[in-house]
Amino acid sequence: MTALPTLLLLLLAPAIGSFLAVLVDRLPRGEDVITQPSRCRSCDTPLRWRDLVPLLSYPVQRGRCRYCGVALPGWLWLMELAALGLAVLALLRGGTAWEIWCSAGLLWLLLALAVSDLLWFRLPDALTAALAALCLGAALAQGVFVEALAGGLLGSGSFLALRLGYKALRGREGLGMGDVKLMAGLGALTGPFDLPLLVLVAALGALSVTLGLHRQLKGDLALPFGTALSGAAALLWLFEKTLL
Repeated sequence: MTALPTLLLLLLAPAIGSFLAVLVDRLPRGEDVITQPSRCRSCDTPLRWRDLVPLLSYPVQRGRCRYCGVALPGWLWLMELAALGLAVLALLRGGTAWEIWCSAGLLWLLLALAVSDLLWFRLPDALTAALAALCLGAALAQGVFVEALAGGLLGSGSFLALRLGYKALRGREGLGMGDVKLMAGLGALTGPFDLPLLVLVAALGALSVTLGLHRQLKGDLALPFGTALSGAAALLWLFEKTLL
């Protein structure tokens, strides 16, 4: 990848991270993410350009609203920083310019999905659909569309069966539809053969973190499994265990 596209990717990454933070903040609330201008949720003051400079505005304002002084959520700034770090990872993994941009797009979507589920226990349809479209589109371009489609169908189908089976046996929801939709994209990313590895890594990761935080497992403990699945997918991508 030449210097200009590399510089462009690195310059755009924090701004994309900022937009992803907007999506994570608004989509679970059912709010407009396109035409509604940014405002402080505390004082409702419209934010100006100087309040929205990626990576810079938050530390300059010491993490507080310029107008009312309320503390701003730190995860908004962390998403900008994480988006830049993920762009660097995509560059380090290498490939053509198109492959690097696809890799960055994949990692950005996984970041947004992971944070959304972690904060809200929600996986917005817009994000899961974008992930599925990216993975299937990239698979089509690389000539592995059939394998990706099979992985997507197997992933979403198995999770749907798990959701229905658990509800039939226990009489309550045990797996959200967001996870079922997420698996359409993740299955397309891994293909059918590495799909079990994805679920295993996610389950082990979720189990380790849960035991570390809560010391024990309870039947009514809600877990953001979409976060674990997204993190596992990023790890498999890093170790080249995915189709993309």
